[in-house]
Amino acid sequence: MLTFTSLGGAALRITGAGKTLTAFPKDAAVSAKDDVLVLLAVPEEEPSIGVLSWPGEYNHAGITIRGIGHNEGQQVSYVVDADDVRVALLSSPLQDWTDPQIESVGDIDALVLPADEAKIAHKLIDEFDPRVLLLTLTGKESDAVLKSIGGTAQRLAEYKLKGQLPAEGREVVVLEK
Repeated sequence: MLTFTSLGGAALRITGAGKTLTAFPKDAAVSAKDDVLVLLAVPEEEPSIGVLSWPGEYNHAGITIRGIGHNEGQQVSYVVDADDVRVALLSSPLQDWTDPQIESVGDIDALVLPADEAKIAHKLIDEFDPRVLLLTLTGKESDAVLKSIGGTAQRLAEYKLKGQLPAEGREVVVLEK
């Protein structure tokens, strides 16, 4: 079971697989603890231990993480494989993705997407076609994103992905603090 908890804005915490991931924290000076791994959207020249901020492939305690670079490596999104669930975590601001970037992500179960650009969000949701869509609030665009995908969403501070994924359709959740 994976638990997604909003930390405000695009920041969230994912717990499961015996680890805690903090993705896109507001404070860039976050230091990782033994049981916490931090994923940053902007590369750091010398990241602290337990902080990932560069494109590449990583394996930490059975969790596989792939960093995917945008804007010539100036921004990073991630794909995380944990507890038999494949999650794509897209960083803000949303970027148009190239075909090779989309192919490098592959099939995903859940998509964590900042709700800051409705047109790009709609295109990426169609490309990735996740069973679970988690929108993070980064601005006033969440309603526009929901409208563009023609759906309604639960608004939660915490979402637990347990058991089976939806067999049909898509579960949509807006994570808000």
